[in-house]
Amino acid sequence: MSNYRRAWHPGGTYFFTVNLLQRQGNDLLVRHIGLLRSTVDSVRQRHPFQIHGWVVLPEHLHCVIELPTGDADFATRWRLIKIGFSKALPKTEFLSDVRMRRGERGIWQRRYWEHLIRDERDFHAHMDYVHINPVKHGLVERVADWPYSTFHRLVASGVYPVDWAGGCEDVLSYVE
Repeated sequence: MSNYRRAWHPGGTYFFTVNLLQRQGNDLLVRHIGLLRSTVDSVRQRHPFQIHGWVVLPEHLHCVIELPTGDADFATRWRLIKIGFSKALPKTEFLSDVRMRRGERGIWQRRYWEHLIRDERDFHAHMDYVHINPVKHGLVERVADWPYSTFHRLVASGVYPVDWAGGCEDVLSYVE
C-alpha cells in the first residue's frame, strides 16, 4: 500500500481536487448543486475556512481554501462535506462488497488531492487553474459562462475581468 503524506500546515492555504467515484457521464454535483452548497456552508459554520476559489464540475471539484490560524484539520472538513452530501442523497448507487462491509456510500472517491500553496505565484496559478477548469474540460468556451464557480464573485470584486482567459493556453500550463 502507498504511503500517502499530507501537508499539515496550521493556517495554511490549500488547493484541493475532490472526485466522485463514478466519473464517466456523471453529473451528480451540478445536478445537486444546492445540496452541495448547503453542505459546505453547514461545515463552514462548525469548522470555519475561507474560500478563495471554487469550481464545481459535473463529477469533480477544485478549490483553494484557507484554514484559520492554528488549524490544519482539512481532513475533518472534507469528511464532513462528503458525508453530509452523501447522506442527503437517495441510495441508488452501486456498492461494492468492501463499501457495504464498511458502511460506505459509493458517491466519492476515498482520497482527494491536496496541495499546500507555497507562495503568491503558486496561489495565483492555482486560482487560475480552478477557474479555467470548465473551459479545459470543454464544458464552456468562456470562463464567464460556467455558473458553478467563484469566478463571478471575483469579477464583481475586480480580481478578474469578465473576459479573462480568452486565450487560455498560458493559464493551463501553470498547474498539473
